[in-house]
Amino acid sequence: MSSLPSHADEVQLVERAKRDPAAFGELYDRHFSQIYRFVYSRVRDQSAAEDVTSEVFMKALRGIGRYQDTGRPFSAWLYQIAVNAVNDRYRSQKPTEDIDSQVAVSDRGPALDEVAILNEEVRQIWRLVETLPAPQRTAMVLKFQEDMKIDDIAAVMGKSPGAVKLLIHRGVTRIRENVGAAPRRVR
Repeated sequence: MSSLPSHADEVQLVERAKRDPAAFGELYDRHFSQIYRFVYSRVRDQSAAEDVTSEVFMKALRGIGRYQDTGRPFSAWLYQIAVNAVNDRYRSQKPTEDIDSQVAVSDRGPALDEVAILNEEVRQIWRLVETLPAPQRTAMVLKFQEDMKIDDIAAVMGKSPGAVKLLIHRGVTRIRENVGAAPRRVR
């Protein structure tokens, strides 16, 4: 992975994009993968993820003139748009996605039965995450899947860092309770 641009470089690019929509293409290139990955993790459908991600960048392009640097990464603003777009999608239709995580198997990796058990455990955890209330689910996906900092998650969600920590704590506690209560396979 190449070195990330500095905050100052990112701010300069955003300012150029405000005056020149063609400069927005570079912002798109820098952030598309992470926004798509987040959206896909929420909607679990490739076509829907592509549609929602396109919508996120169209809204960003239309609204970039209103963007103001607050010291947070530009990506936090994009994530905020993505969270809202995903929530709009859920409000407009009932979700029917299936959570399915993949574990890569390499030649020197664990035995297939171990991978199968791990894969099932991961699927079980993500199924449980999907049952959490939307704010807990969003905070957990941004923290554990997107590896965002608490302050950035707070900015994305419009909550205080303390509120985000509480959402994550409650979500993790609920998952632990449910995993502990779920029947375990005997090996």
